Amino acid sequence: MSETETRVAVYGTLKRGLSNFPLLQGARFVGCDCLTDITLYDLGPFPGARPERSDGVDVEVFELTVSHLSRLDILEDYLSNAPDEGLYNRVLMPTRFGPAWIYIYNPPVSGLRAIRSGGWFPQDN
Repeated sequence: MSETETRVAVYGTLKRGLSNFPLLQGARFVGCDCLTDITLYDLGPFPGARPERSDGVDVEVFELTVSHLSRLDILEDYLSNAPDEGLYNRVLMPTRFGPAWIYIYNPPVSGLRAIRSGGWFPQDN
């Protein structure tokens, strides 16, 4: 991996075959992992991760350019100058492929369905 590349671990609509995956066009799929340091919350059209212990949440890890990461920051409403004020914050977390950025949901999750094992899948409407 060069200095202009980084890794991201995705758990929702950015996964292969889902609606926002085209934003990762040109990124290199590295593999799948199961992270026990996050819990997902079902927000309806997409999930949000929180840094809470779980039985293992499925993620896909990609190597991508800083330019890709900038596009993902826009999608996730990550505000680099005020990371706790956007919809998501971005933090480095360990994966079996090395450290990867993961987007952490900022708003309260009280009353939302927790996903502590496996993954999130879009609901058929």
